[in-house]
Amino acid sequence: MTSTAPIRWGILGPGDIAKAFAGGVAGSRTGTLAALGARNPGKEGLTQTFPGARILDGYQALLDDPDIDAVYIAIPHPGHAEWAIKAAEAGKHVLCEKPLALTAFEADAMIHAARKAGTFLGEAFMYRLHPQTLKLVELIKSGVIGEVRMIKSSFGFAMPGFMPEHRLYANDLAGGGILDVGGYPVSMVRLIAGAATGKPFGEPDKVAGAAHLGQSGVDEWASALMHFPGGIVAQVSCSISLNQENVLSILGTRGRIEVPDFWFAGGNRDVGLGKIDVIGSNGKREIISVNETRHLYSFEVDAAGEAILAGRQEFAWPGMGWADSLGTLRVLDRWRAAVGLEYEIEKPAKRINTIAGRPLRTDGSAIAKRKIPGLAKPASVVALGFEDFRTFSSGSILLDAFFEVGGNLFDTGYVYGAGYTETLLGQWLKNRDVREQSVIIAKGAHSPLCYPDVIGKQLAQSLDRLQTDHVDIYFMHRDNPDVPVGEFVDAMDAEAKAGRIRGPFGGSNWTMARMDEAIAYAERTGKQKPGALSNNFSLAEMLEPIWAGCITSSTDDWKAWLTKRQMPNFAWSSQGRGFFTDRAGRDKQDNEELVRVWYSEKNFGRRDRAIELANRLGKSPIHVALAYVLAQPFPSVPLIGPRTLDELEDSLKALDIKLSAEDVAWLDNGPERQRA
Repeated sequence: MTSTAPIRWGILGPGDIAKAFAGGVAGSRTGTLAALGARNPGKEGLTQTFPGARILDGYQALLDDPDIDAVYIAIPHPGHAEWAIKAAEAGKHVLCEKPLALTAFEADAMIHAARKAGTFLGEAFMYRLHPQTLKLVELIKSGVIGEVRMIKSSFGFAMPGFMPEHRLYANDLAGGGILDVGGYPVSMVRLIAGAATGKPFGEPDKVAGAAHLGQSGVDEWASALMHFPGGIVAQVSCSISLNQENVLSILGTRGRIEVPDFWFAGGNRDVGLGKIDVIGSNGKREIISVNETRHLYSFEVDAAGEAILAGRQEFAWPGMGWADSLGTLRVLDRWRAAVGLEYEIEKPAKRINTIAGRPLRTDGSAIAKRKIPGLAKPASVVALGFEDFRTFSSGSILLDAFFEVGGNLFDTGYVYGAGYTETLLGQWLKNRDVREQSVIIAKGAHSPLCYPDVIGKQLAQSLDRLQTDHVDIYFMHRDNPDVPVGEFVDAMDAEAKAGRIRGPFGGSNWTMARMDEAIAYAERTGKQKPGALSNNFSLAEMLEPIWAGCITSSTDDWKAWLTKRQMPNFAWSSQGRGFFTDRAGRDKQDNEELVRVWYSEKNFGRRDRAIELANRLGKSPIHVALAYVLAQPFPSVPLIGPRTLDELEDSLKALDIKLSAEDVAWLDNGPERQRA
């Protein structure tokens, strides 16, 4: 393909929306329809419905075709993530029918694949590229209705009746209104809220939702309220079993705007002329007609084509770029969570493959493994924490990715997510059948329940959540100095003898004195000695605790103690919680936690040296900070907590950096002489 040749489009999956898109390609300036990938290529009527297109046997055949530049994904939304990722891996640009994915987590994985491949990925909300939308934004910005206060929007229709075989009612096809049509009003009100505040789109700070879930478990009618910073309130609704007014209303201090059926520009899947009603505070109505006669879908075809030809990877505004698509899906995620809508296909029993639709790979080696004293199996040099996930479908994406690159060490805690972190990991270990290859860190007895008799009780609950009979490493999550340390050692030793802890145990956020006392007690009494620690450790010293009861081991006396004892330390906040990113700086005082916990001239000197070394190595300062933790003269295992695949991949860049003892000393204290 050259910069002047038309984009050769392939459509993945036949159907009504695919037919509409084919009409858009025919009416476009930049594209031509080359092929259709169908699971039933012999289906009657395909050649007539998609004239001029080669009919290929299956979706993979479309991706394998060297004469296809870009793929339009027209299949039901449960297949969007898998085939968009596979298309990116095949070097194909992708325009994906809405919703881009089932969740923002899935969409992030799709964006990650496109970013790595250097390919275009766009969400096919065609209304965003129709001239009516830009005209609407211009009217809002002009102040014709004053300051926007409220937005109301709906997209609702009534099917003939409950049809369990229809995709709109099928739970396994993620049916219902929120995902099928709810994204239209949500994306529109976010656009209007942004236009009213001088931004490309707005992000609500509050979302509340309600819905009726029918007999198949999908939402048949639903509503949500959103509040945006600055006071704009939006009310959206959708339905598949209820006809609604379907008028976008924007209410301002000097009037209102009304747009009927904005997603079709007031028309149908072929043509939408575009009509906007402006009603002044005196009731006077002005009708603004765009009078656009081009094929409704041709605008998104050309917007995608222009982006591809220009080497851009996402739509230009007012098309939905990646951040916009993610923002809309996050609202839909919150809406679904509010009404308790989780599809069966998102649960462990049916989500047995990775997000790309493949079995989990078990031979990854990008993350090396090491021996930990007292632990029978090798553990990856970094451990994964994952507190932020609340569904199996979201958390499994990151767990899969970490494991596939060689990670097998997982950090959990009894209190994390009120127990859900352990539950999620247990579901994943069982679903993927990798318990024996994995190393589990468990923690219990957090304040205020920091007592010896709590350890066994909480560990029993943790094992039940984790669906296993033992953990590999155990930490008391806090210490209670009012309790003799020997009682804690006795309780953990009993669990080790019972086989419920099969590796080292110790303390998280324990002082040096208490660790020494615990070790001495165990040596006197013949009990298993505490053999691991989980304290904060970073290139930047924690000046005061992030949370009550936290302990840092980044000081010189701690480093000497850890080195002398060769005590493994599983370091939390190992990258300084953003101190080594551009969120921090001597002139940046807006982040209270960063300022309170990390800001000192000594730490800024270390940050300066990390920046200098990173520039020399072609890395980022945060990579150097993580490499520093890995390069200690004692077993040092950083706990990392990426929320996205991009963050995970970025963290792994630190593994390429091999620091010498001299490098570590220089980063710590600066040079006596200029470093070579």
